[in-house]
Amino acid sequence: MCAISTLATSESTETRVGALLERLKAAYPDAACALRHENPFQLLVATILSAQCTDERVNKVTPALFARFPDAASMKDADVLEMEDLIRTTGFYHNKTKSLLGASRRIVEAYGGTVPSSMEDLLTLPGVARKTANVVLGVGYGIAAGVVVDTHVYRLAHRLGLTRGDTPVQVEKDLMRIVPRSEWILFAHLLILHGRRICIARKPRCGLCPVQSLCPSAPFFLRGGVPPSERAGSAPKKRIANVAKKRVAKAKATKKRAGKKRPAKKAKRR
Repeated sequence: MCAISTLATSESTETRVGALLERLKAAYPDAACALRHENPFQLLVATILSAQCTDERVNKVTPALFARFPDAASMKDADVLEMEDLIRTTGFYHNKTKSLLGASRRIVEAYGGTVPSSMEDLLTLPGVARKTANVVLGVGYGIAAGVVVDTHVYRLAHRLGLTRGDTPVQVEKDLMRIVPRSEWILFAHLLILHGRRICIARKPRCGLCPVQSLCPSAPFFLRGGVPPSERAGSAPKKRIANVAKKRVAKAKATKKRAGKKRPAKKAKRR
């Protein structure tokens, strides 16, 4: 590990990460992936569906989806409208359907129907970026190739003073430097669960936080303020706002294209 100093404290990050792990493990002994699945393929599908959607909602959708399409071979030729209908409630179902069908075809054609177990290969699948690949590798195969950085991990990594990165990739690189590789998979589960139960986006429950004394952001929240990383104009804050705007714009454009009727063909003059 690399011992560095954070923005808000002069204490060794290496020392604090060890303490963070101990306390979070004690607070969340049940920390694990919340997406229900029986194999790496189902995990891949569920993770793709979880984009901009809660795990709870995904878990309500996947039983019927997997009963109809249990593997890549059966899903690759699925009817688009049927697939969209099955996953509609997870949101962005047009793009997700495209990703699921594309990923399934790639898995069958390039990997014999088995979800690949390397980061390089997973990133060739439509709809798969580093976060999804890390989930599949870590949870599905027990391979620590990186650290899952979702919205919770991104938020907490900044609040805990573990990164100054303004993109998920930069945050992941920082976490990979300071967290022992043997803890990469569990560390993400711990932060995600802590982000859902205590360190929520608005008004974190610092009074109940098991790592309050290790968190440089806690004093700001307890005084009714916000830490520097979340103030207007900060790099992480702007990054989150820009990503949100792009997603909204993309969703509107997709909806507009779906509802747009093709103009009637003009009759040819004779």
